[in-house]
Amino acid sequence: MLNSGSLPPVVDHVHVCENGSQLVELLPATNDENGGVIVDLKEAMEPAAFATLLGVSLAQWKRQGKKGVWIKLPIKLANLVETAVKEGFWYHHAEPHYLMLVYWIPETTSTIPANATHKVGIGAVVLKDGKEVLVVQEKSGIFQGTGVWKIPTGVVDEGEDIFMAAVREVKEETGIDTEFSAILAFGHSHKTFFDKSDLLFLCMMRPLSYDIQKQELEIEAAQWMPFEEYAAQPFNQKHGLLKRITDICSAKLQGDYLGFSPRPTTSFFSNKSSYLYSFNTRDLN
Repeated sequence: MLNSGSLPPVVDHVHVCENGSQLVELLPATNDENGGVIVDLKEAMEPAAFATLLGVSLAQWKRQGKKGVWIKLPIKLANLVETAVKEGFWYHHAEPHYLMLVYWIPETTSTIPANATHKVGIGAVVLKDGKEVLVVQEKSGIFQGTGVWKIPTGVVDEGEDIFMAAVREVKEETGIDTEFSAILAFGHSHKTFFDKSDLLFLCMMRPLSYDIQKQELEIEAAQWMPFEEYAAQPFNQKHGLLKRITDICSAKLQGDYLGFSPRPTTSFFSNKSSYLYSFNTRDLN
């Protein structure tokens, strides 16, 4: 499987002889660890010149037995997209500052991985004295104007760990400082935002402060509510996911459910600090 992540800087400086006389340099590329190449263009180029270089480069890479070809185009070189697409490249993914195009050379089934398909969200259950839960009413979204009280929710930012996102979202929406306790459950849904899939992590939090200062932009109201009152809301009783969440929280309050806590570790792929969520310590003991 090809990977467009960080790769060793093996630069291809091959020159190709065209028609026995003219020397044409290939597009600047690095060899990836899966038998393909990555073209990271930075300098401005006319579409005609790009088309010539791209055609010659593809021919040479095919002779070399290369597989996938990635072209990373910054926004300033967006004028080259049409040329690449006409050559057979397709969109793989886009970020704020660049577009990634890809091409499969062999006459076999492509093994190029699909673009990332998920976003990660959190729901934060903040319990005060085991009796009251922190809830909000939102100014926008599906709950706007419904009168439904819900737990703080949000999306995990790039490079942010799940438990840190839970602490941040609660602080942003309610002004309450919290300490992460455990992941109680997680869910997986499909065909949501832009037809992508969602991973939702239900996090149990301990409050470190109690004076609510709601966010004016997104939050209509916020309060501490008796958990029984929160769970008894008709919407919570009718909606399968919300009913399941309240059931899990009830089990947690009764001491019959412990959940998972983050354990510091190192990522196998990047060798960077990471976390593995496992049973709480008293479960291990």
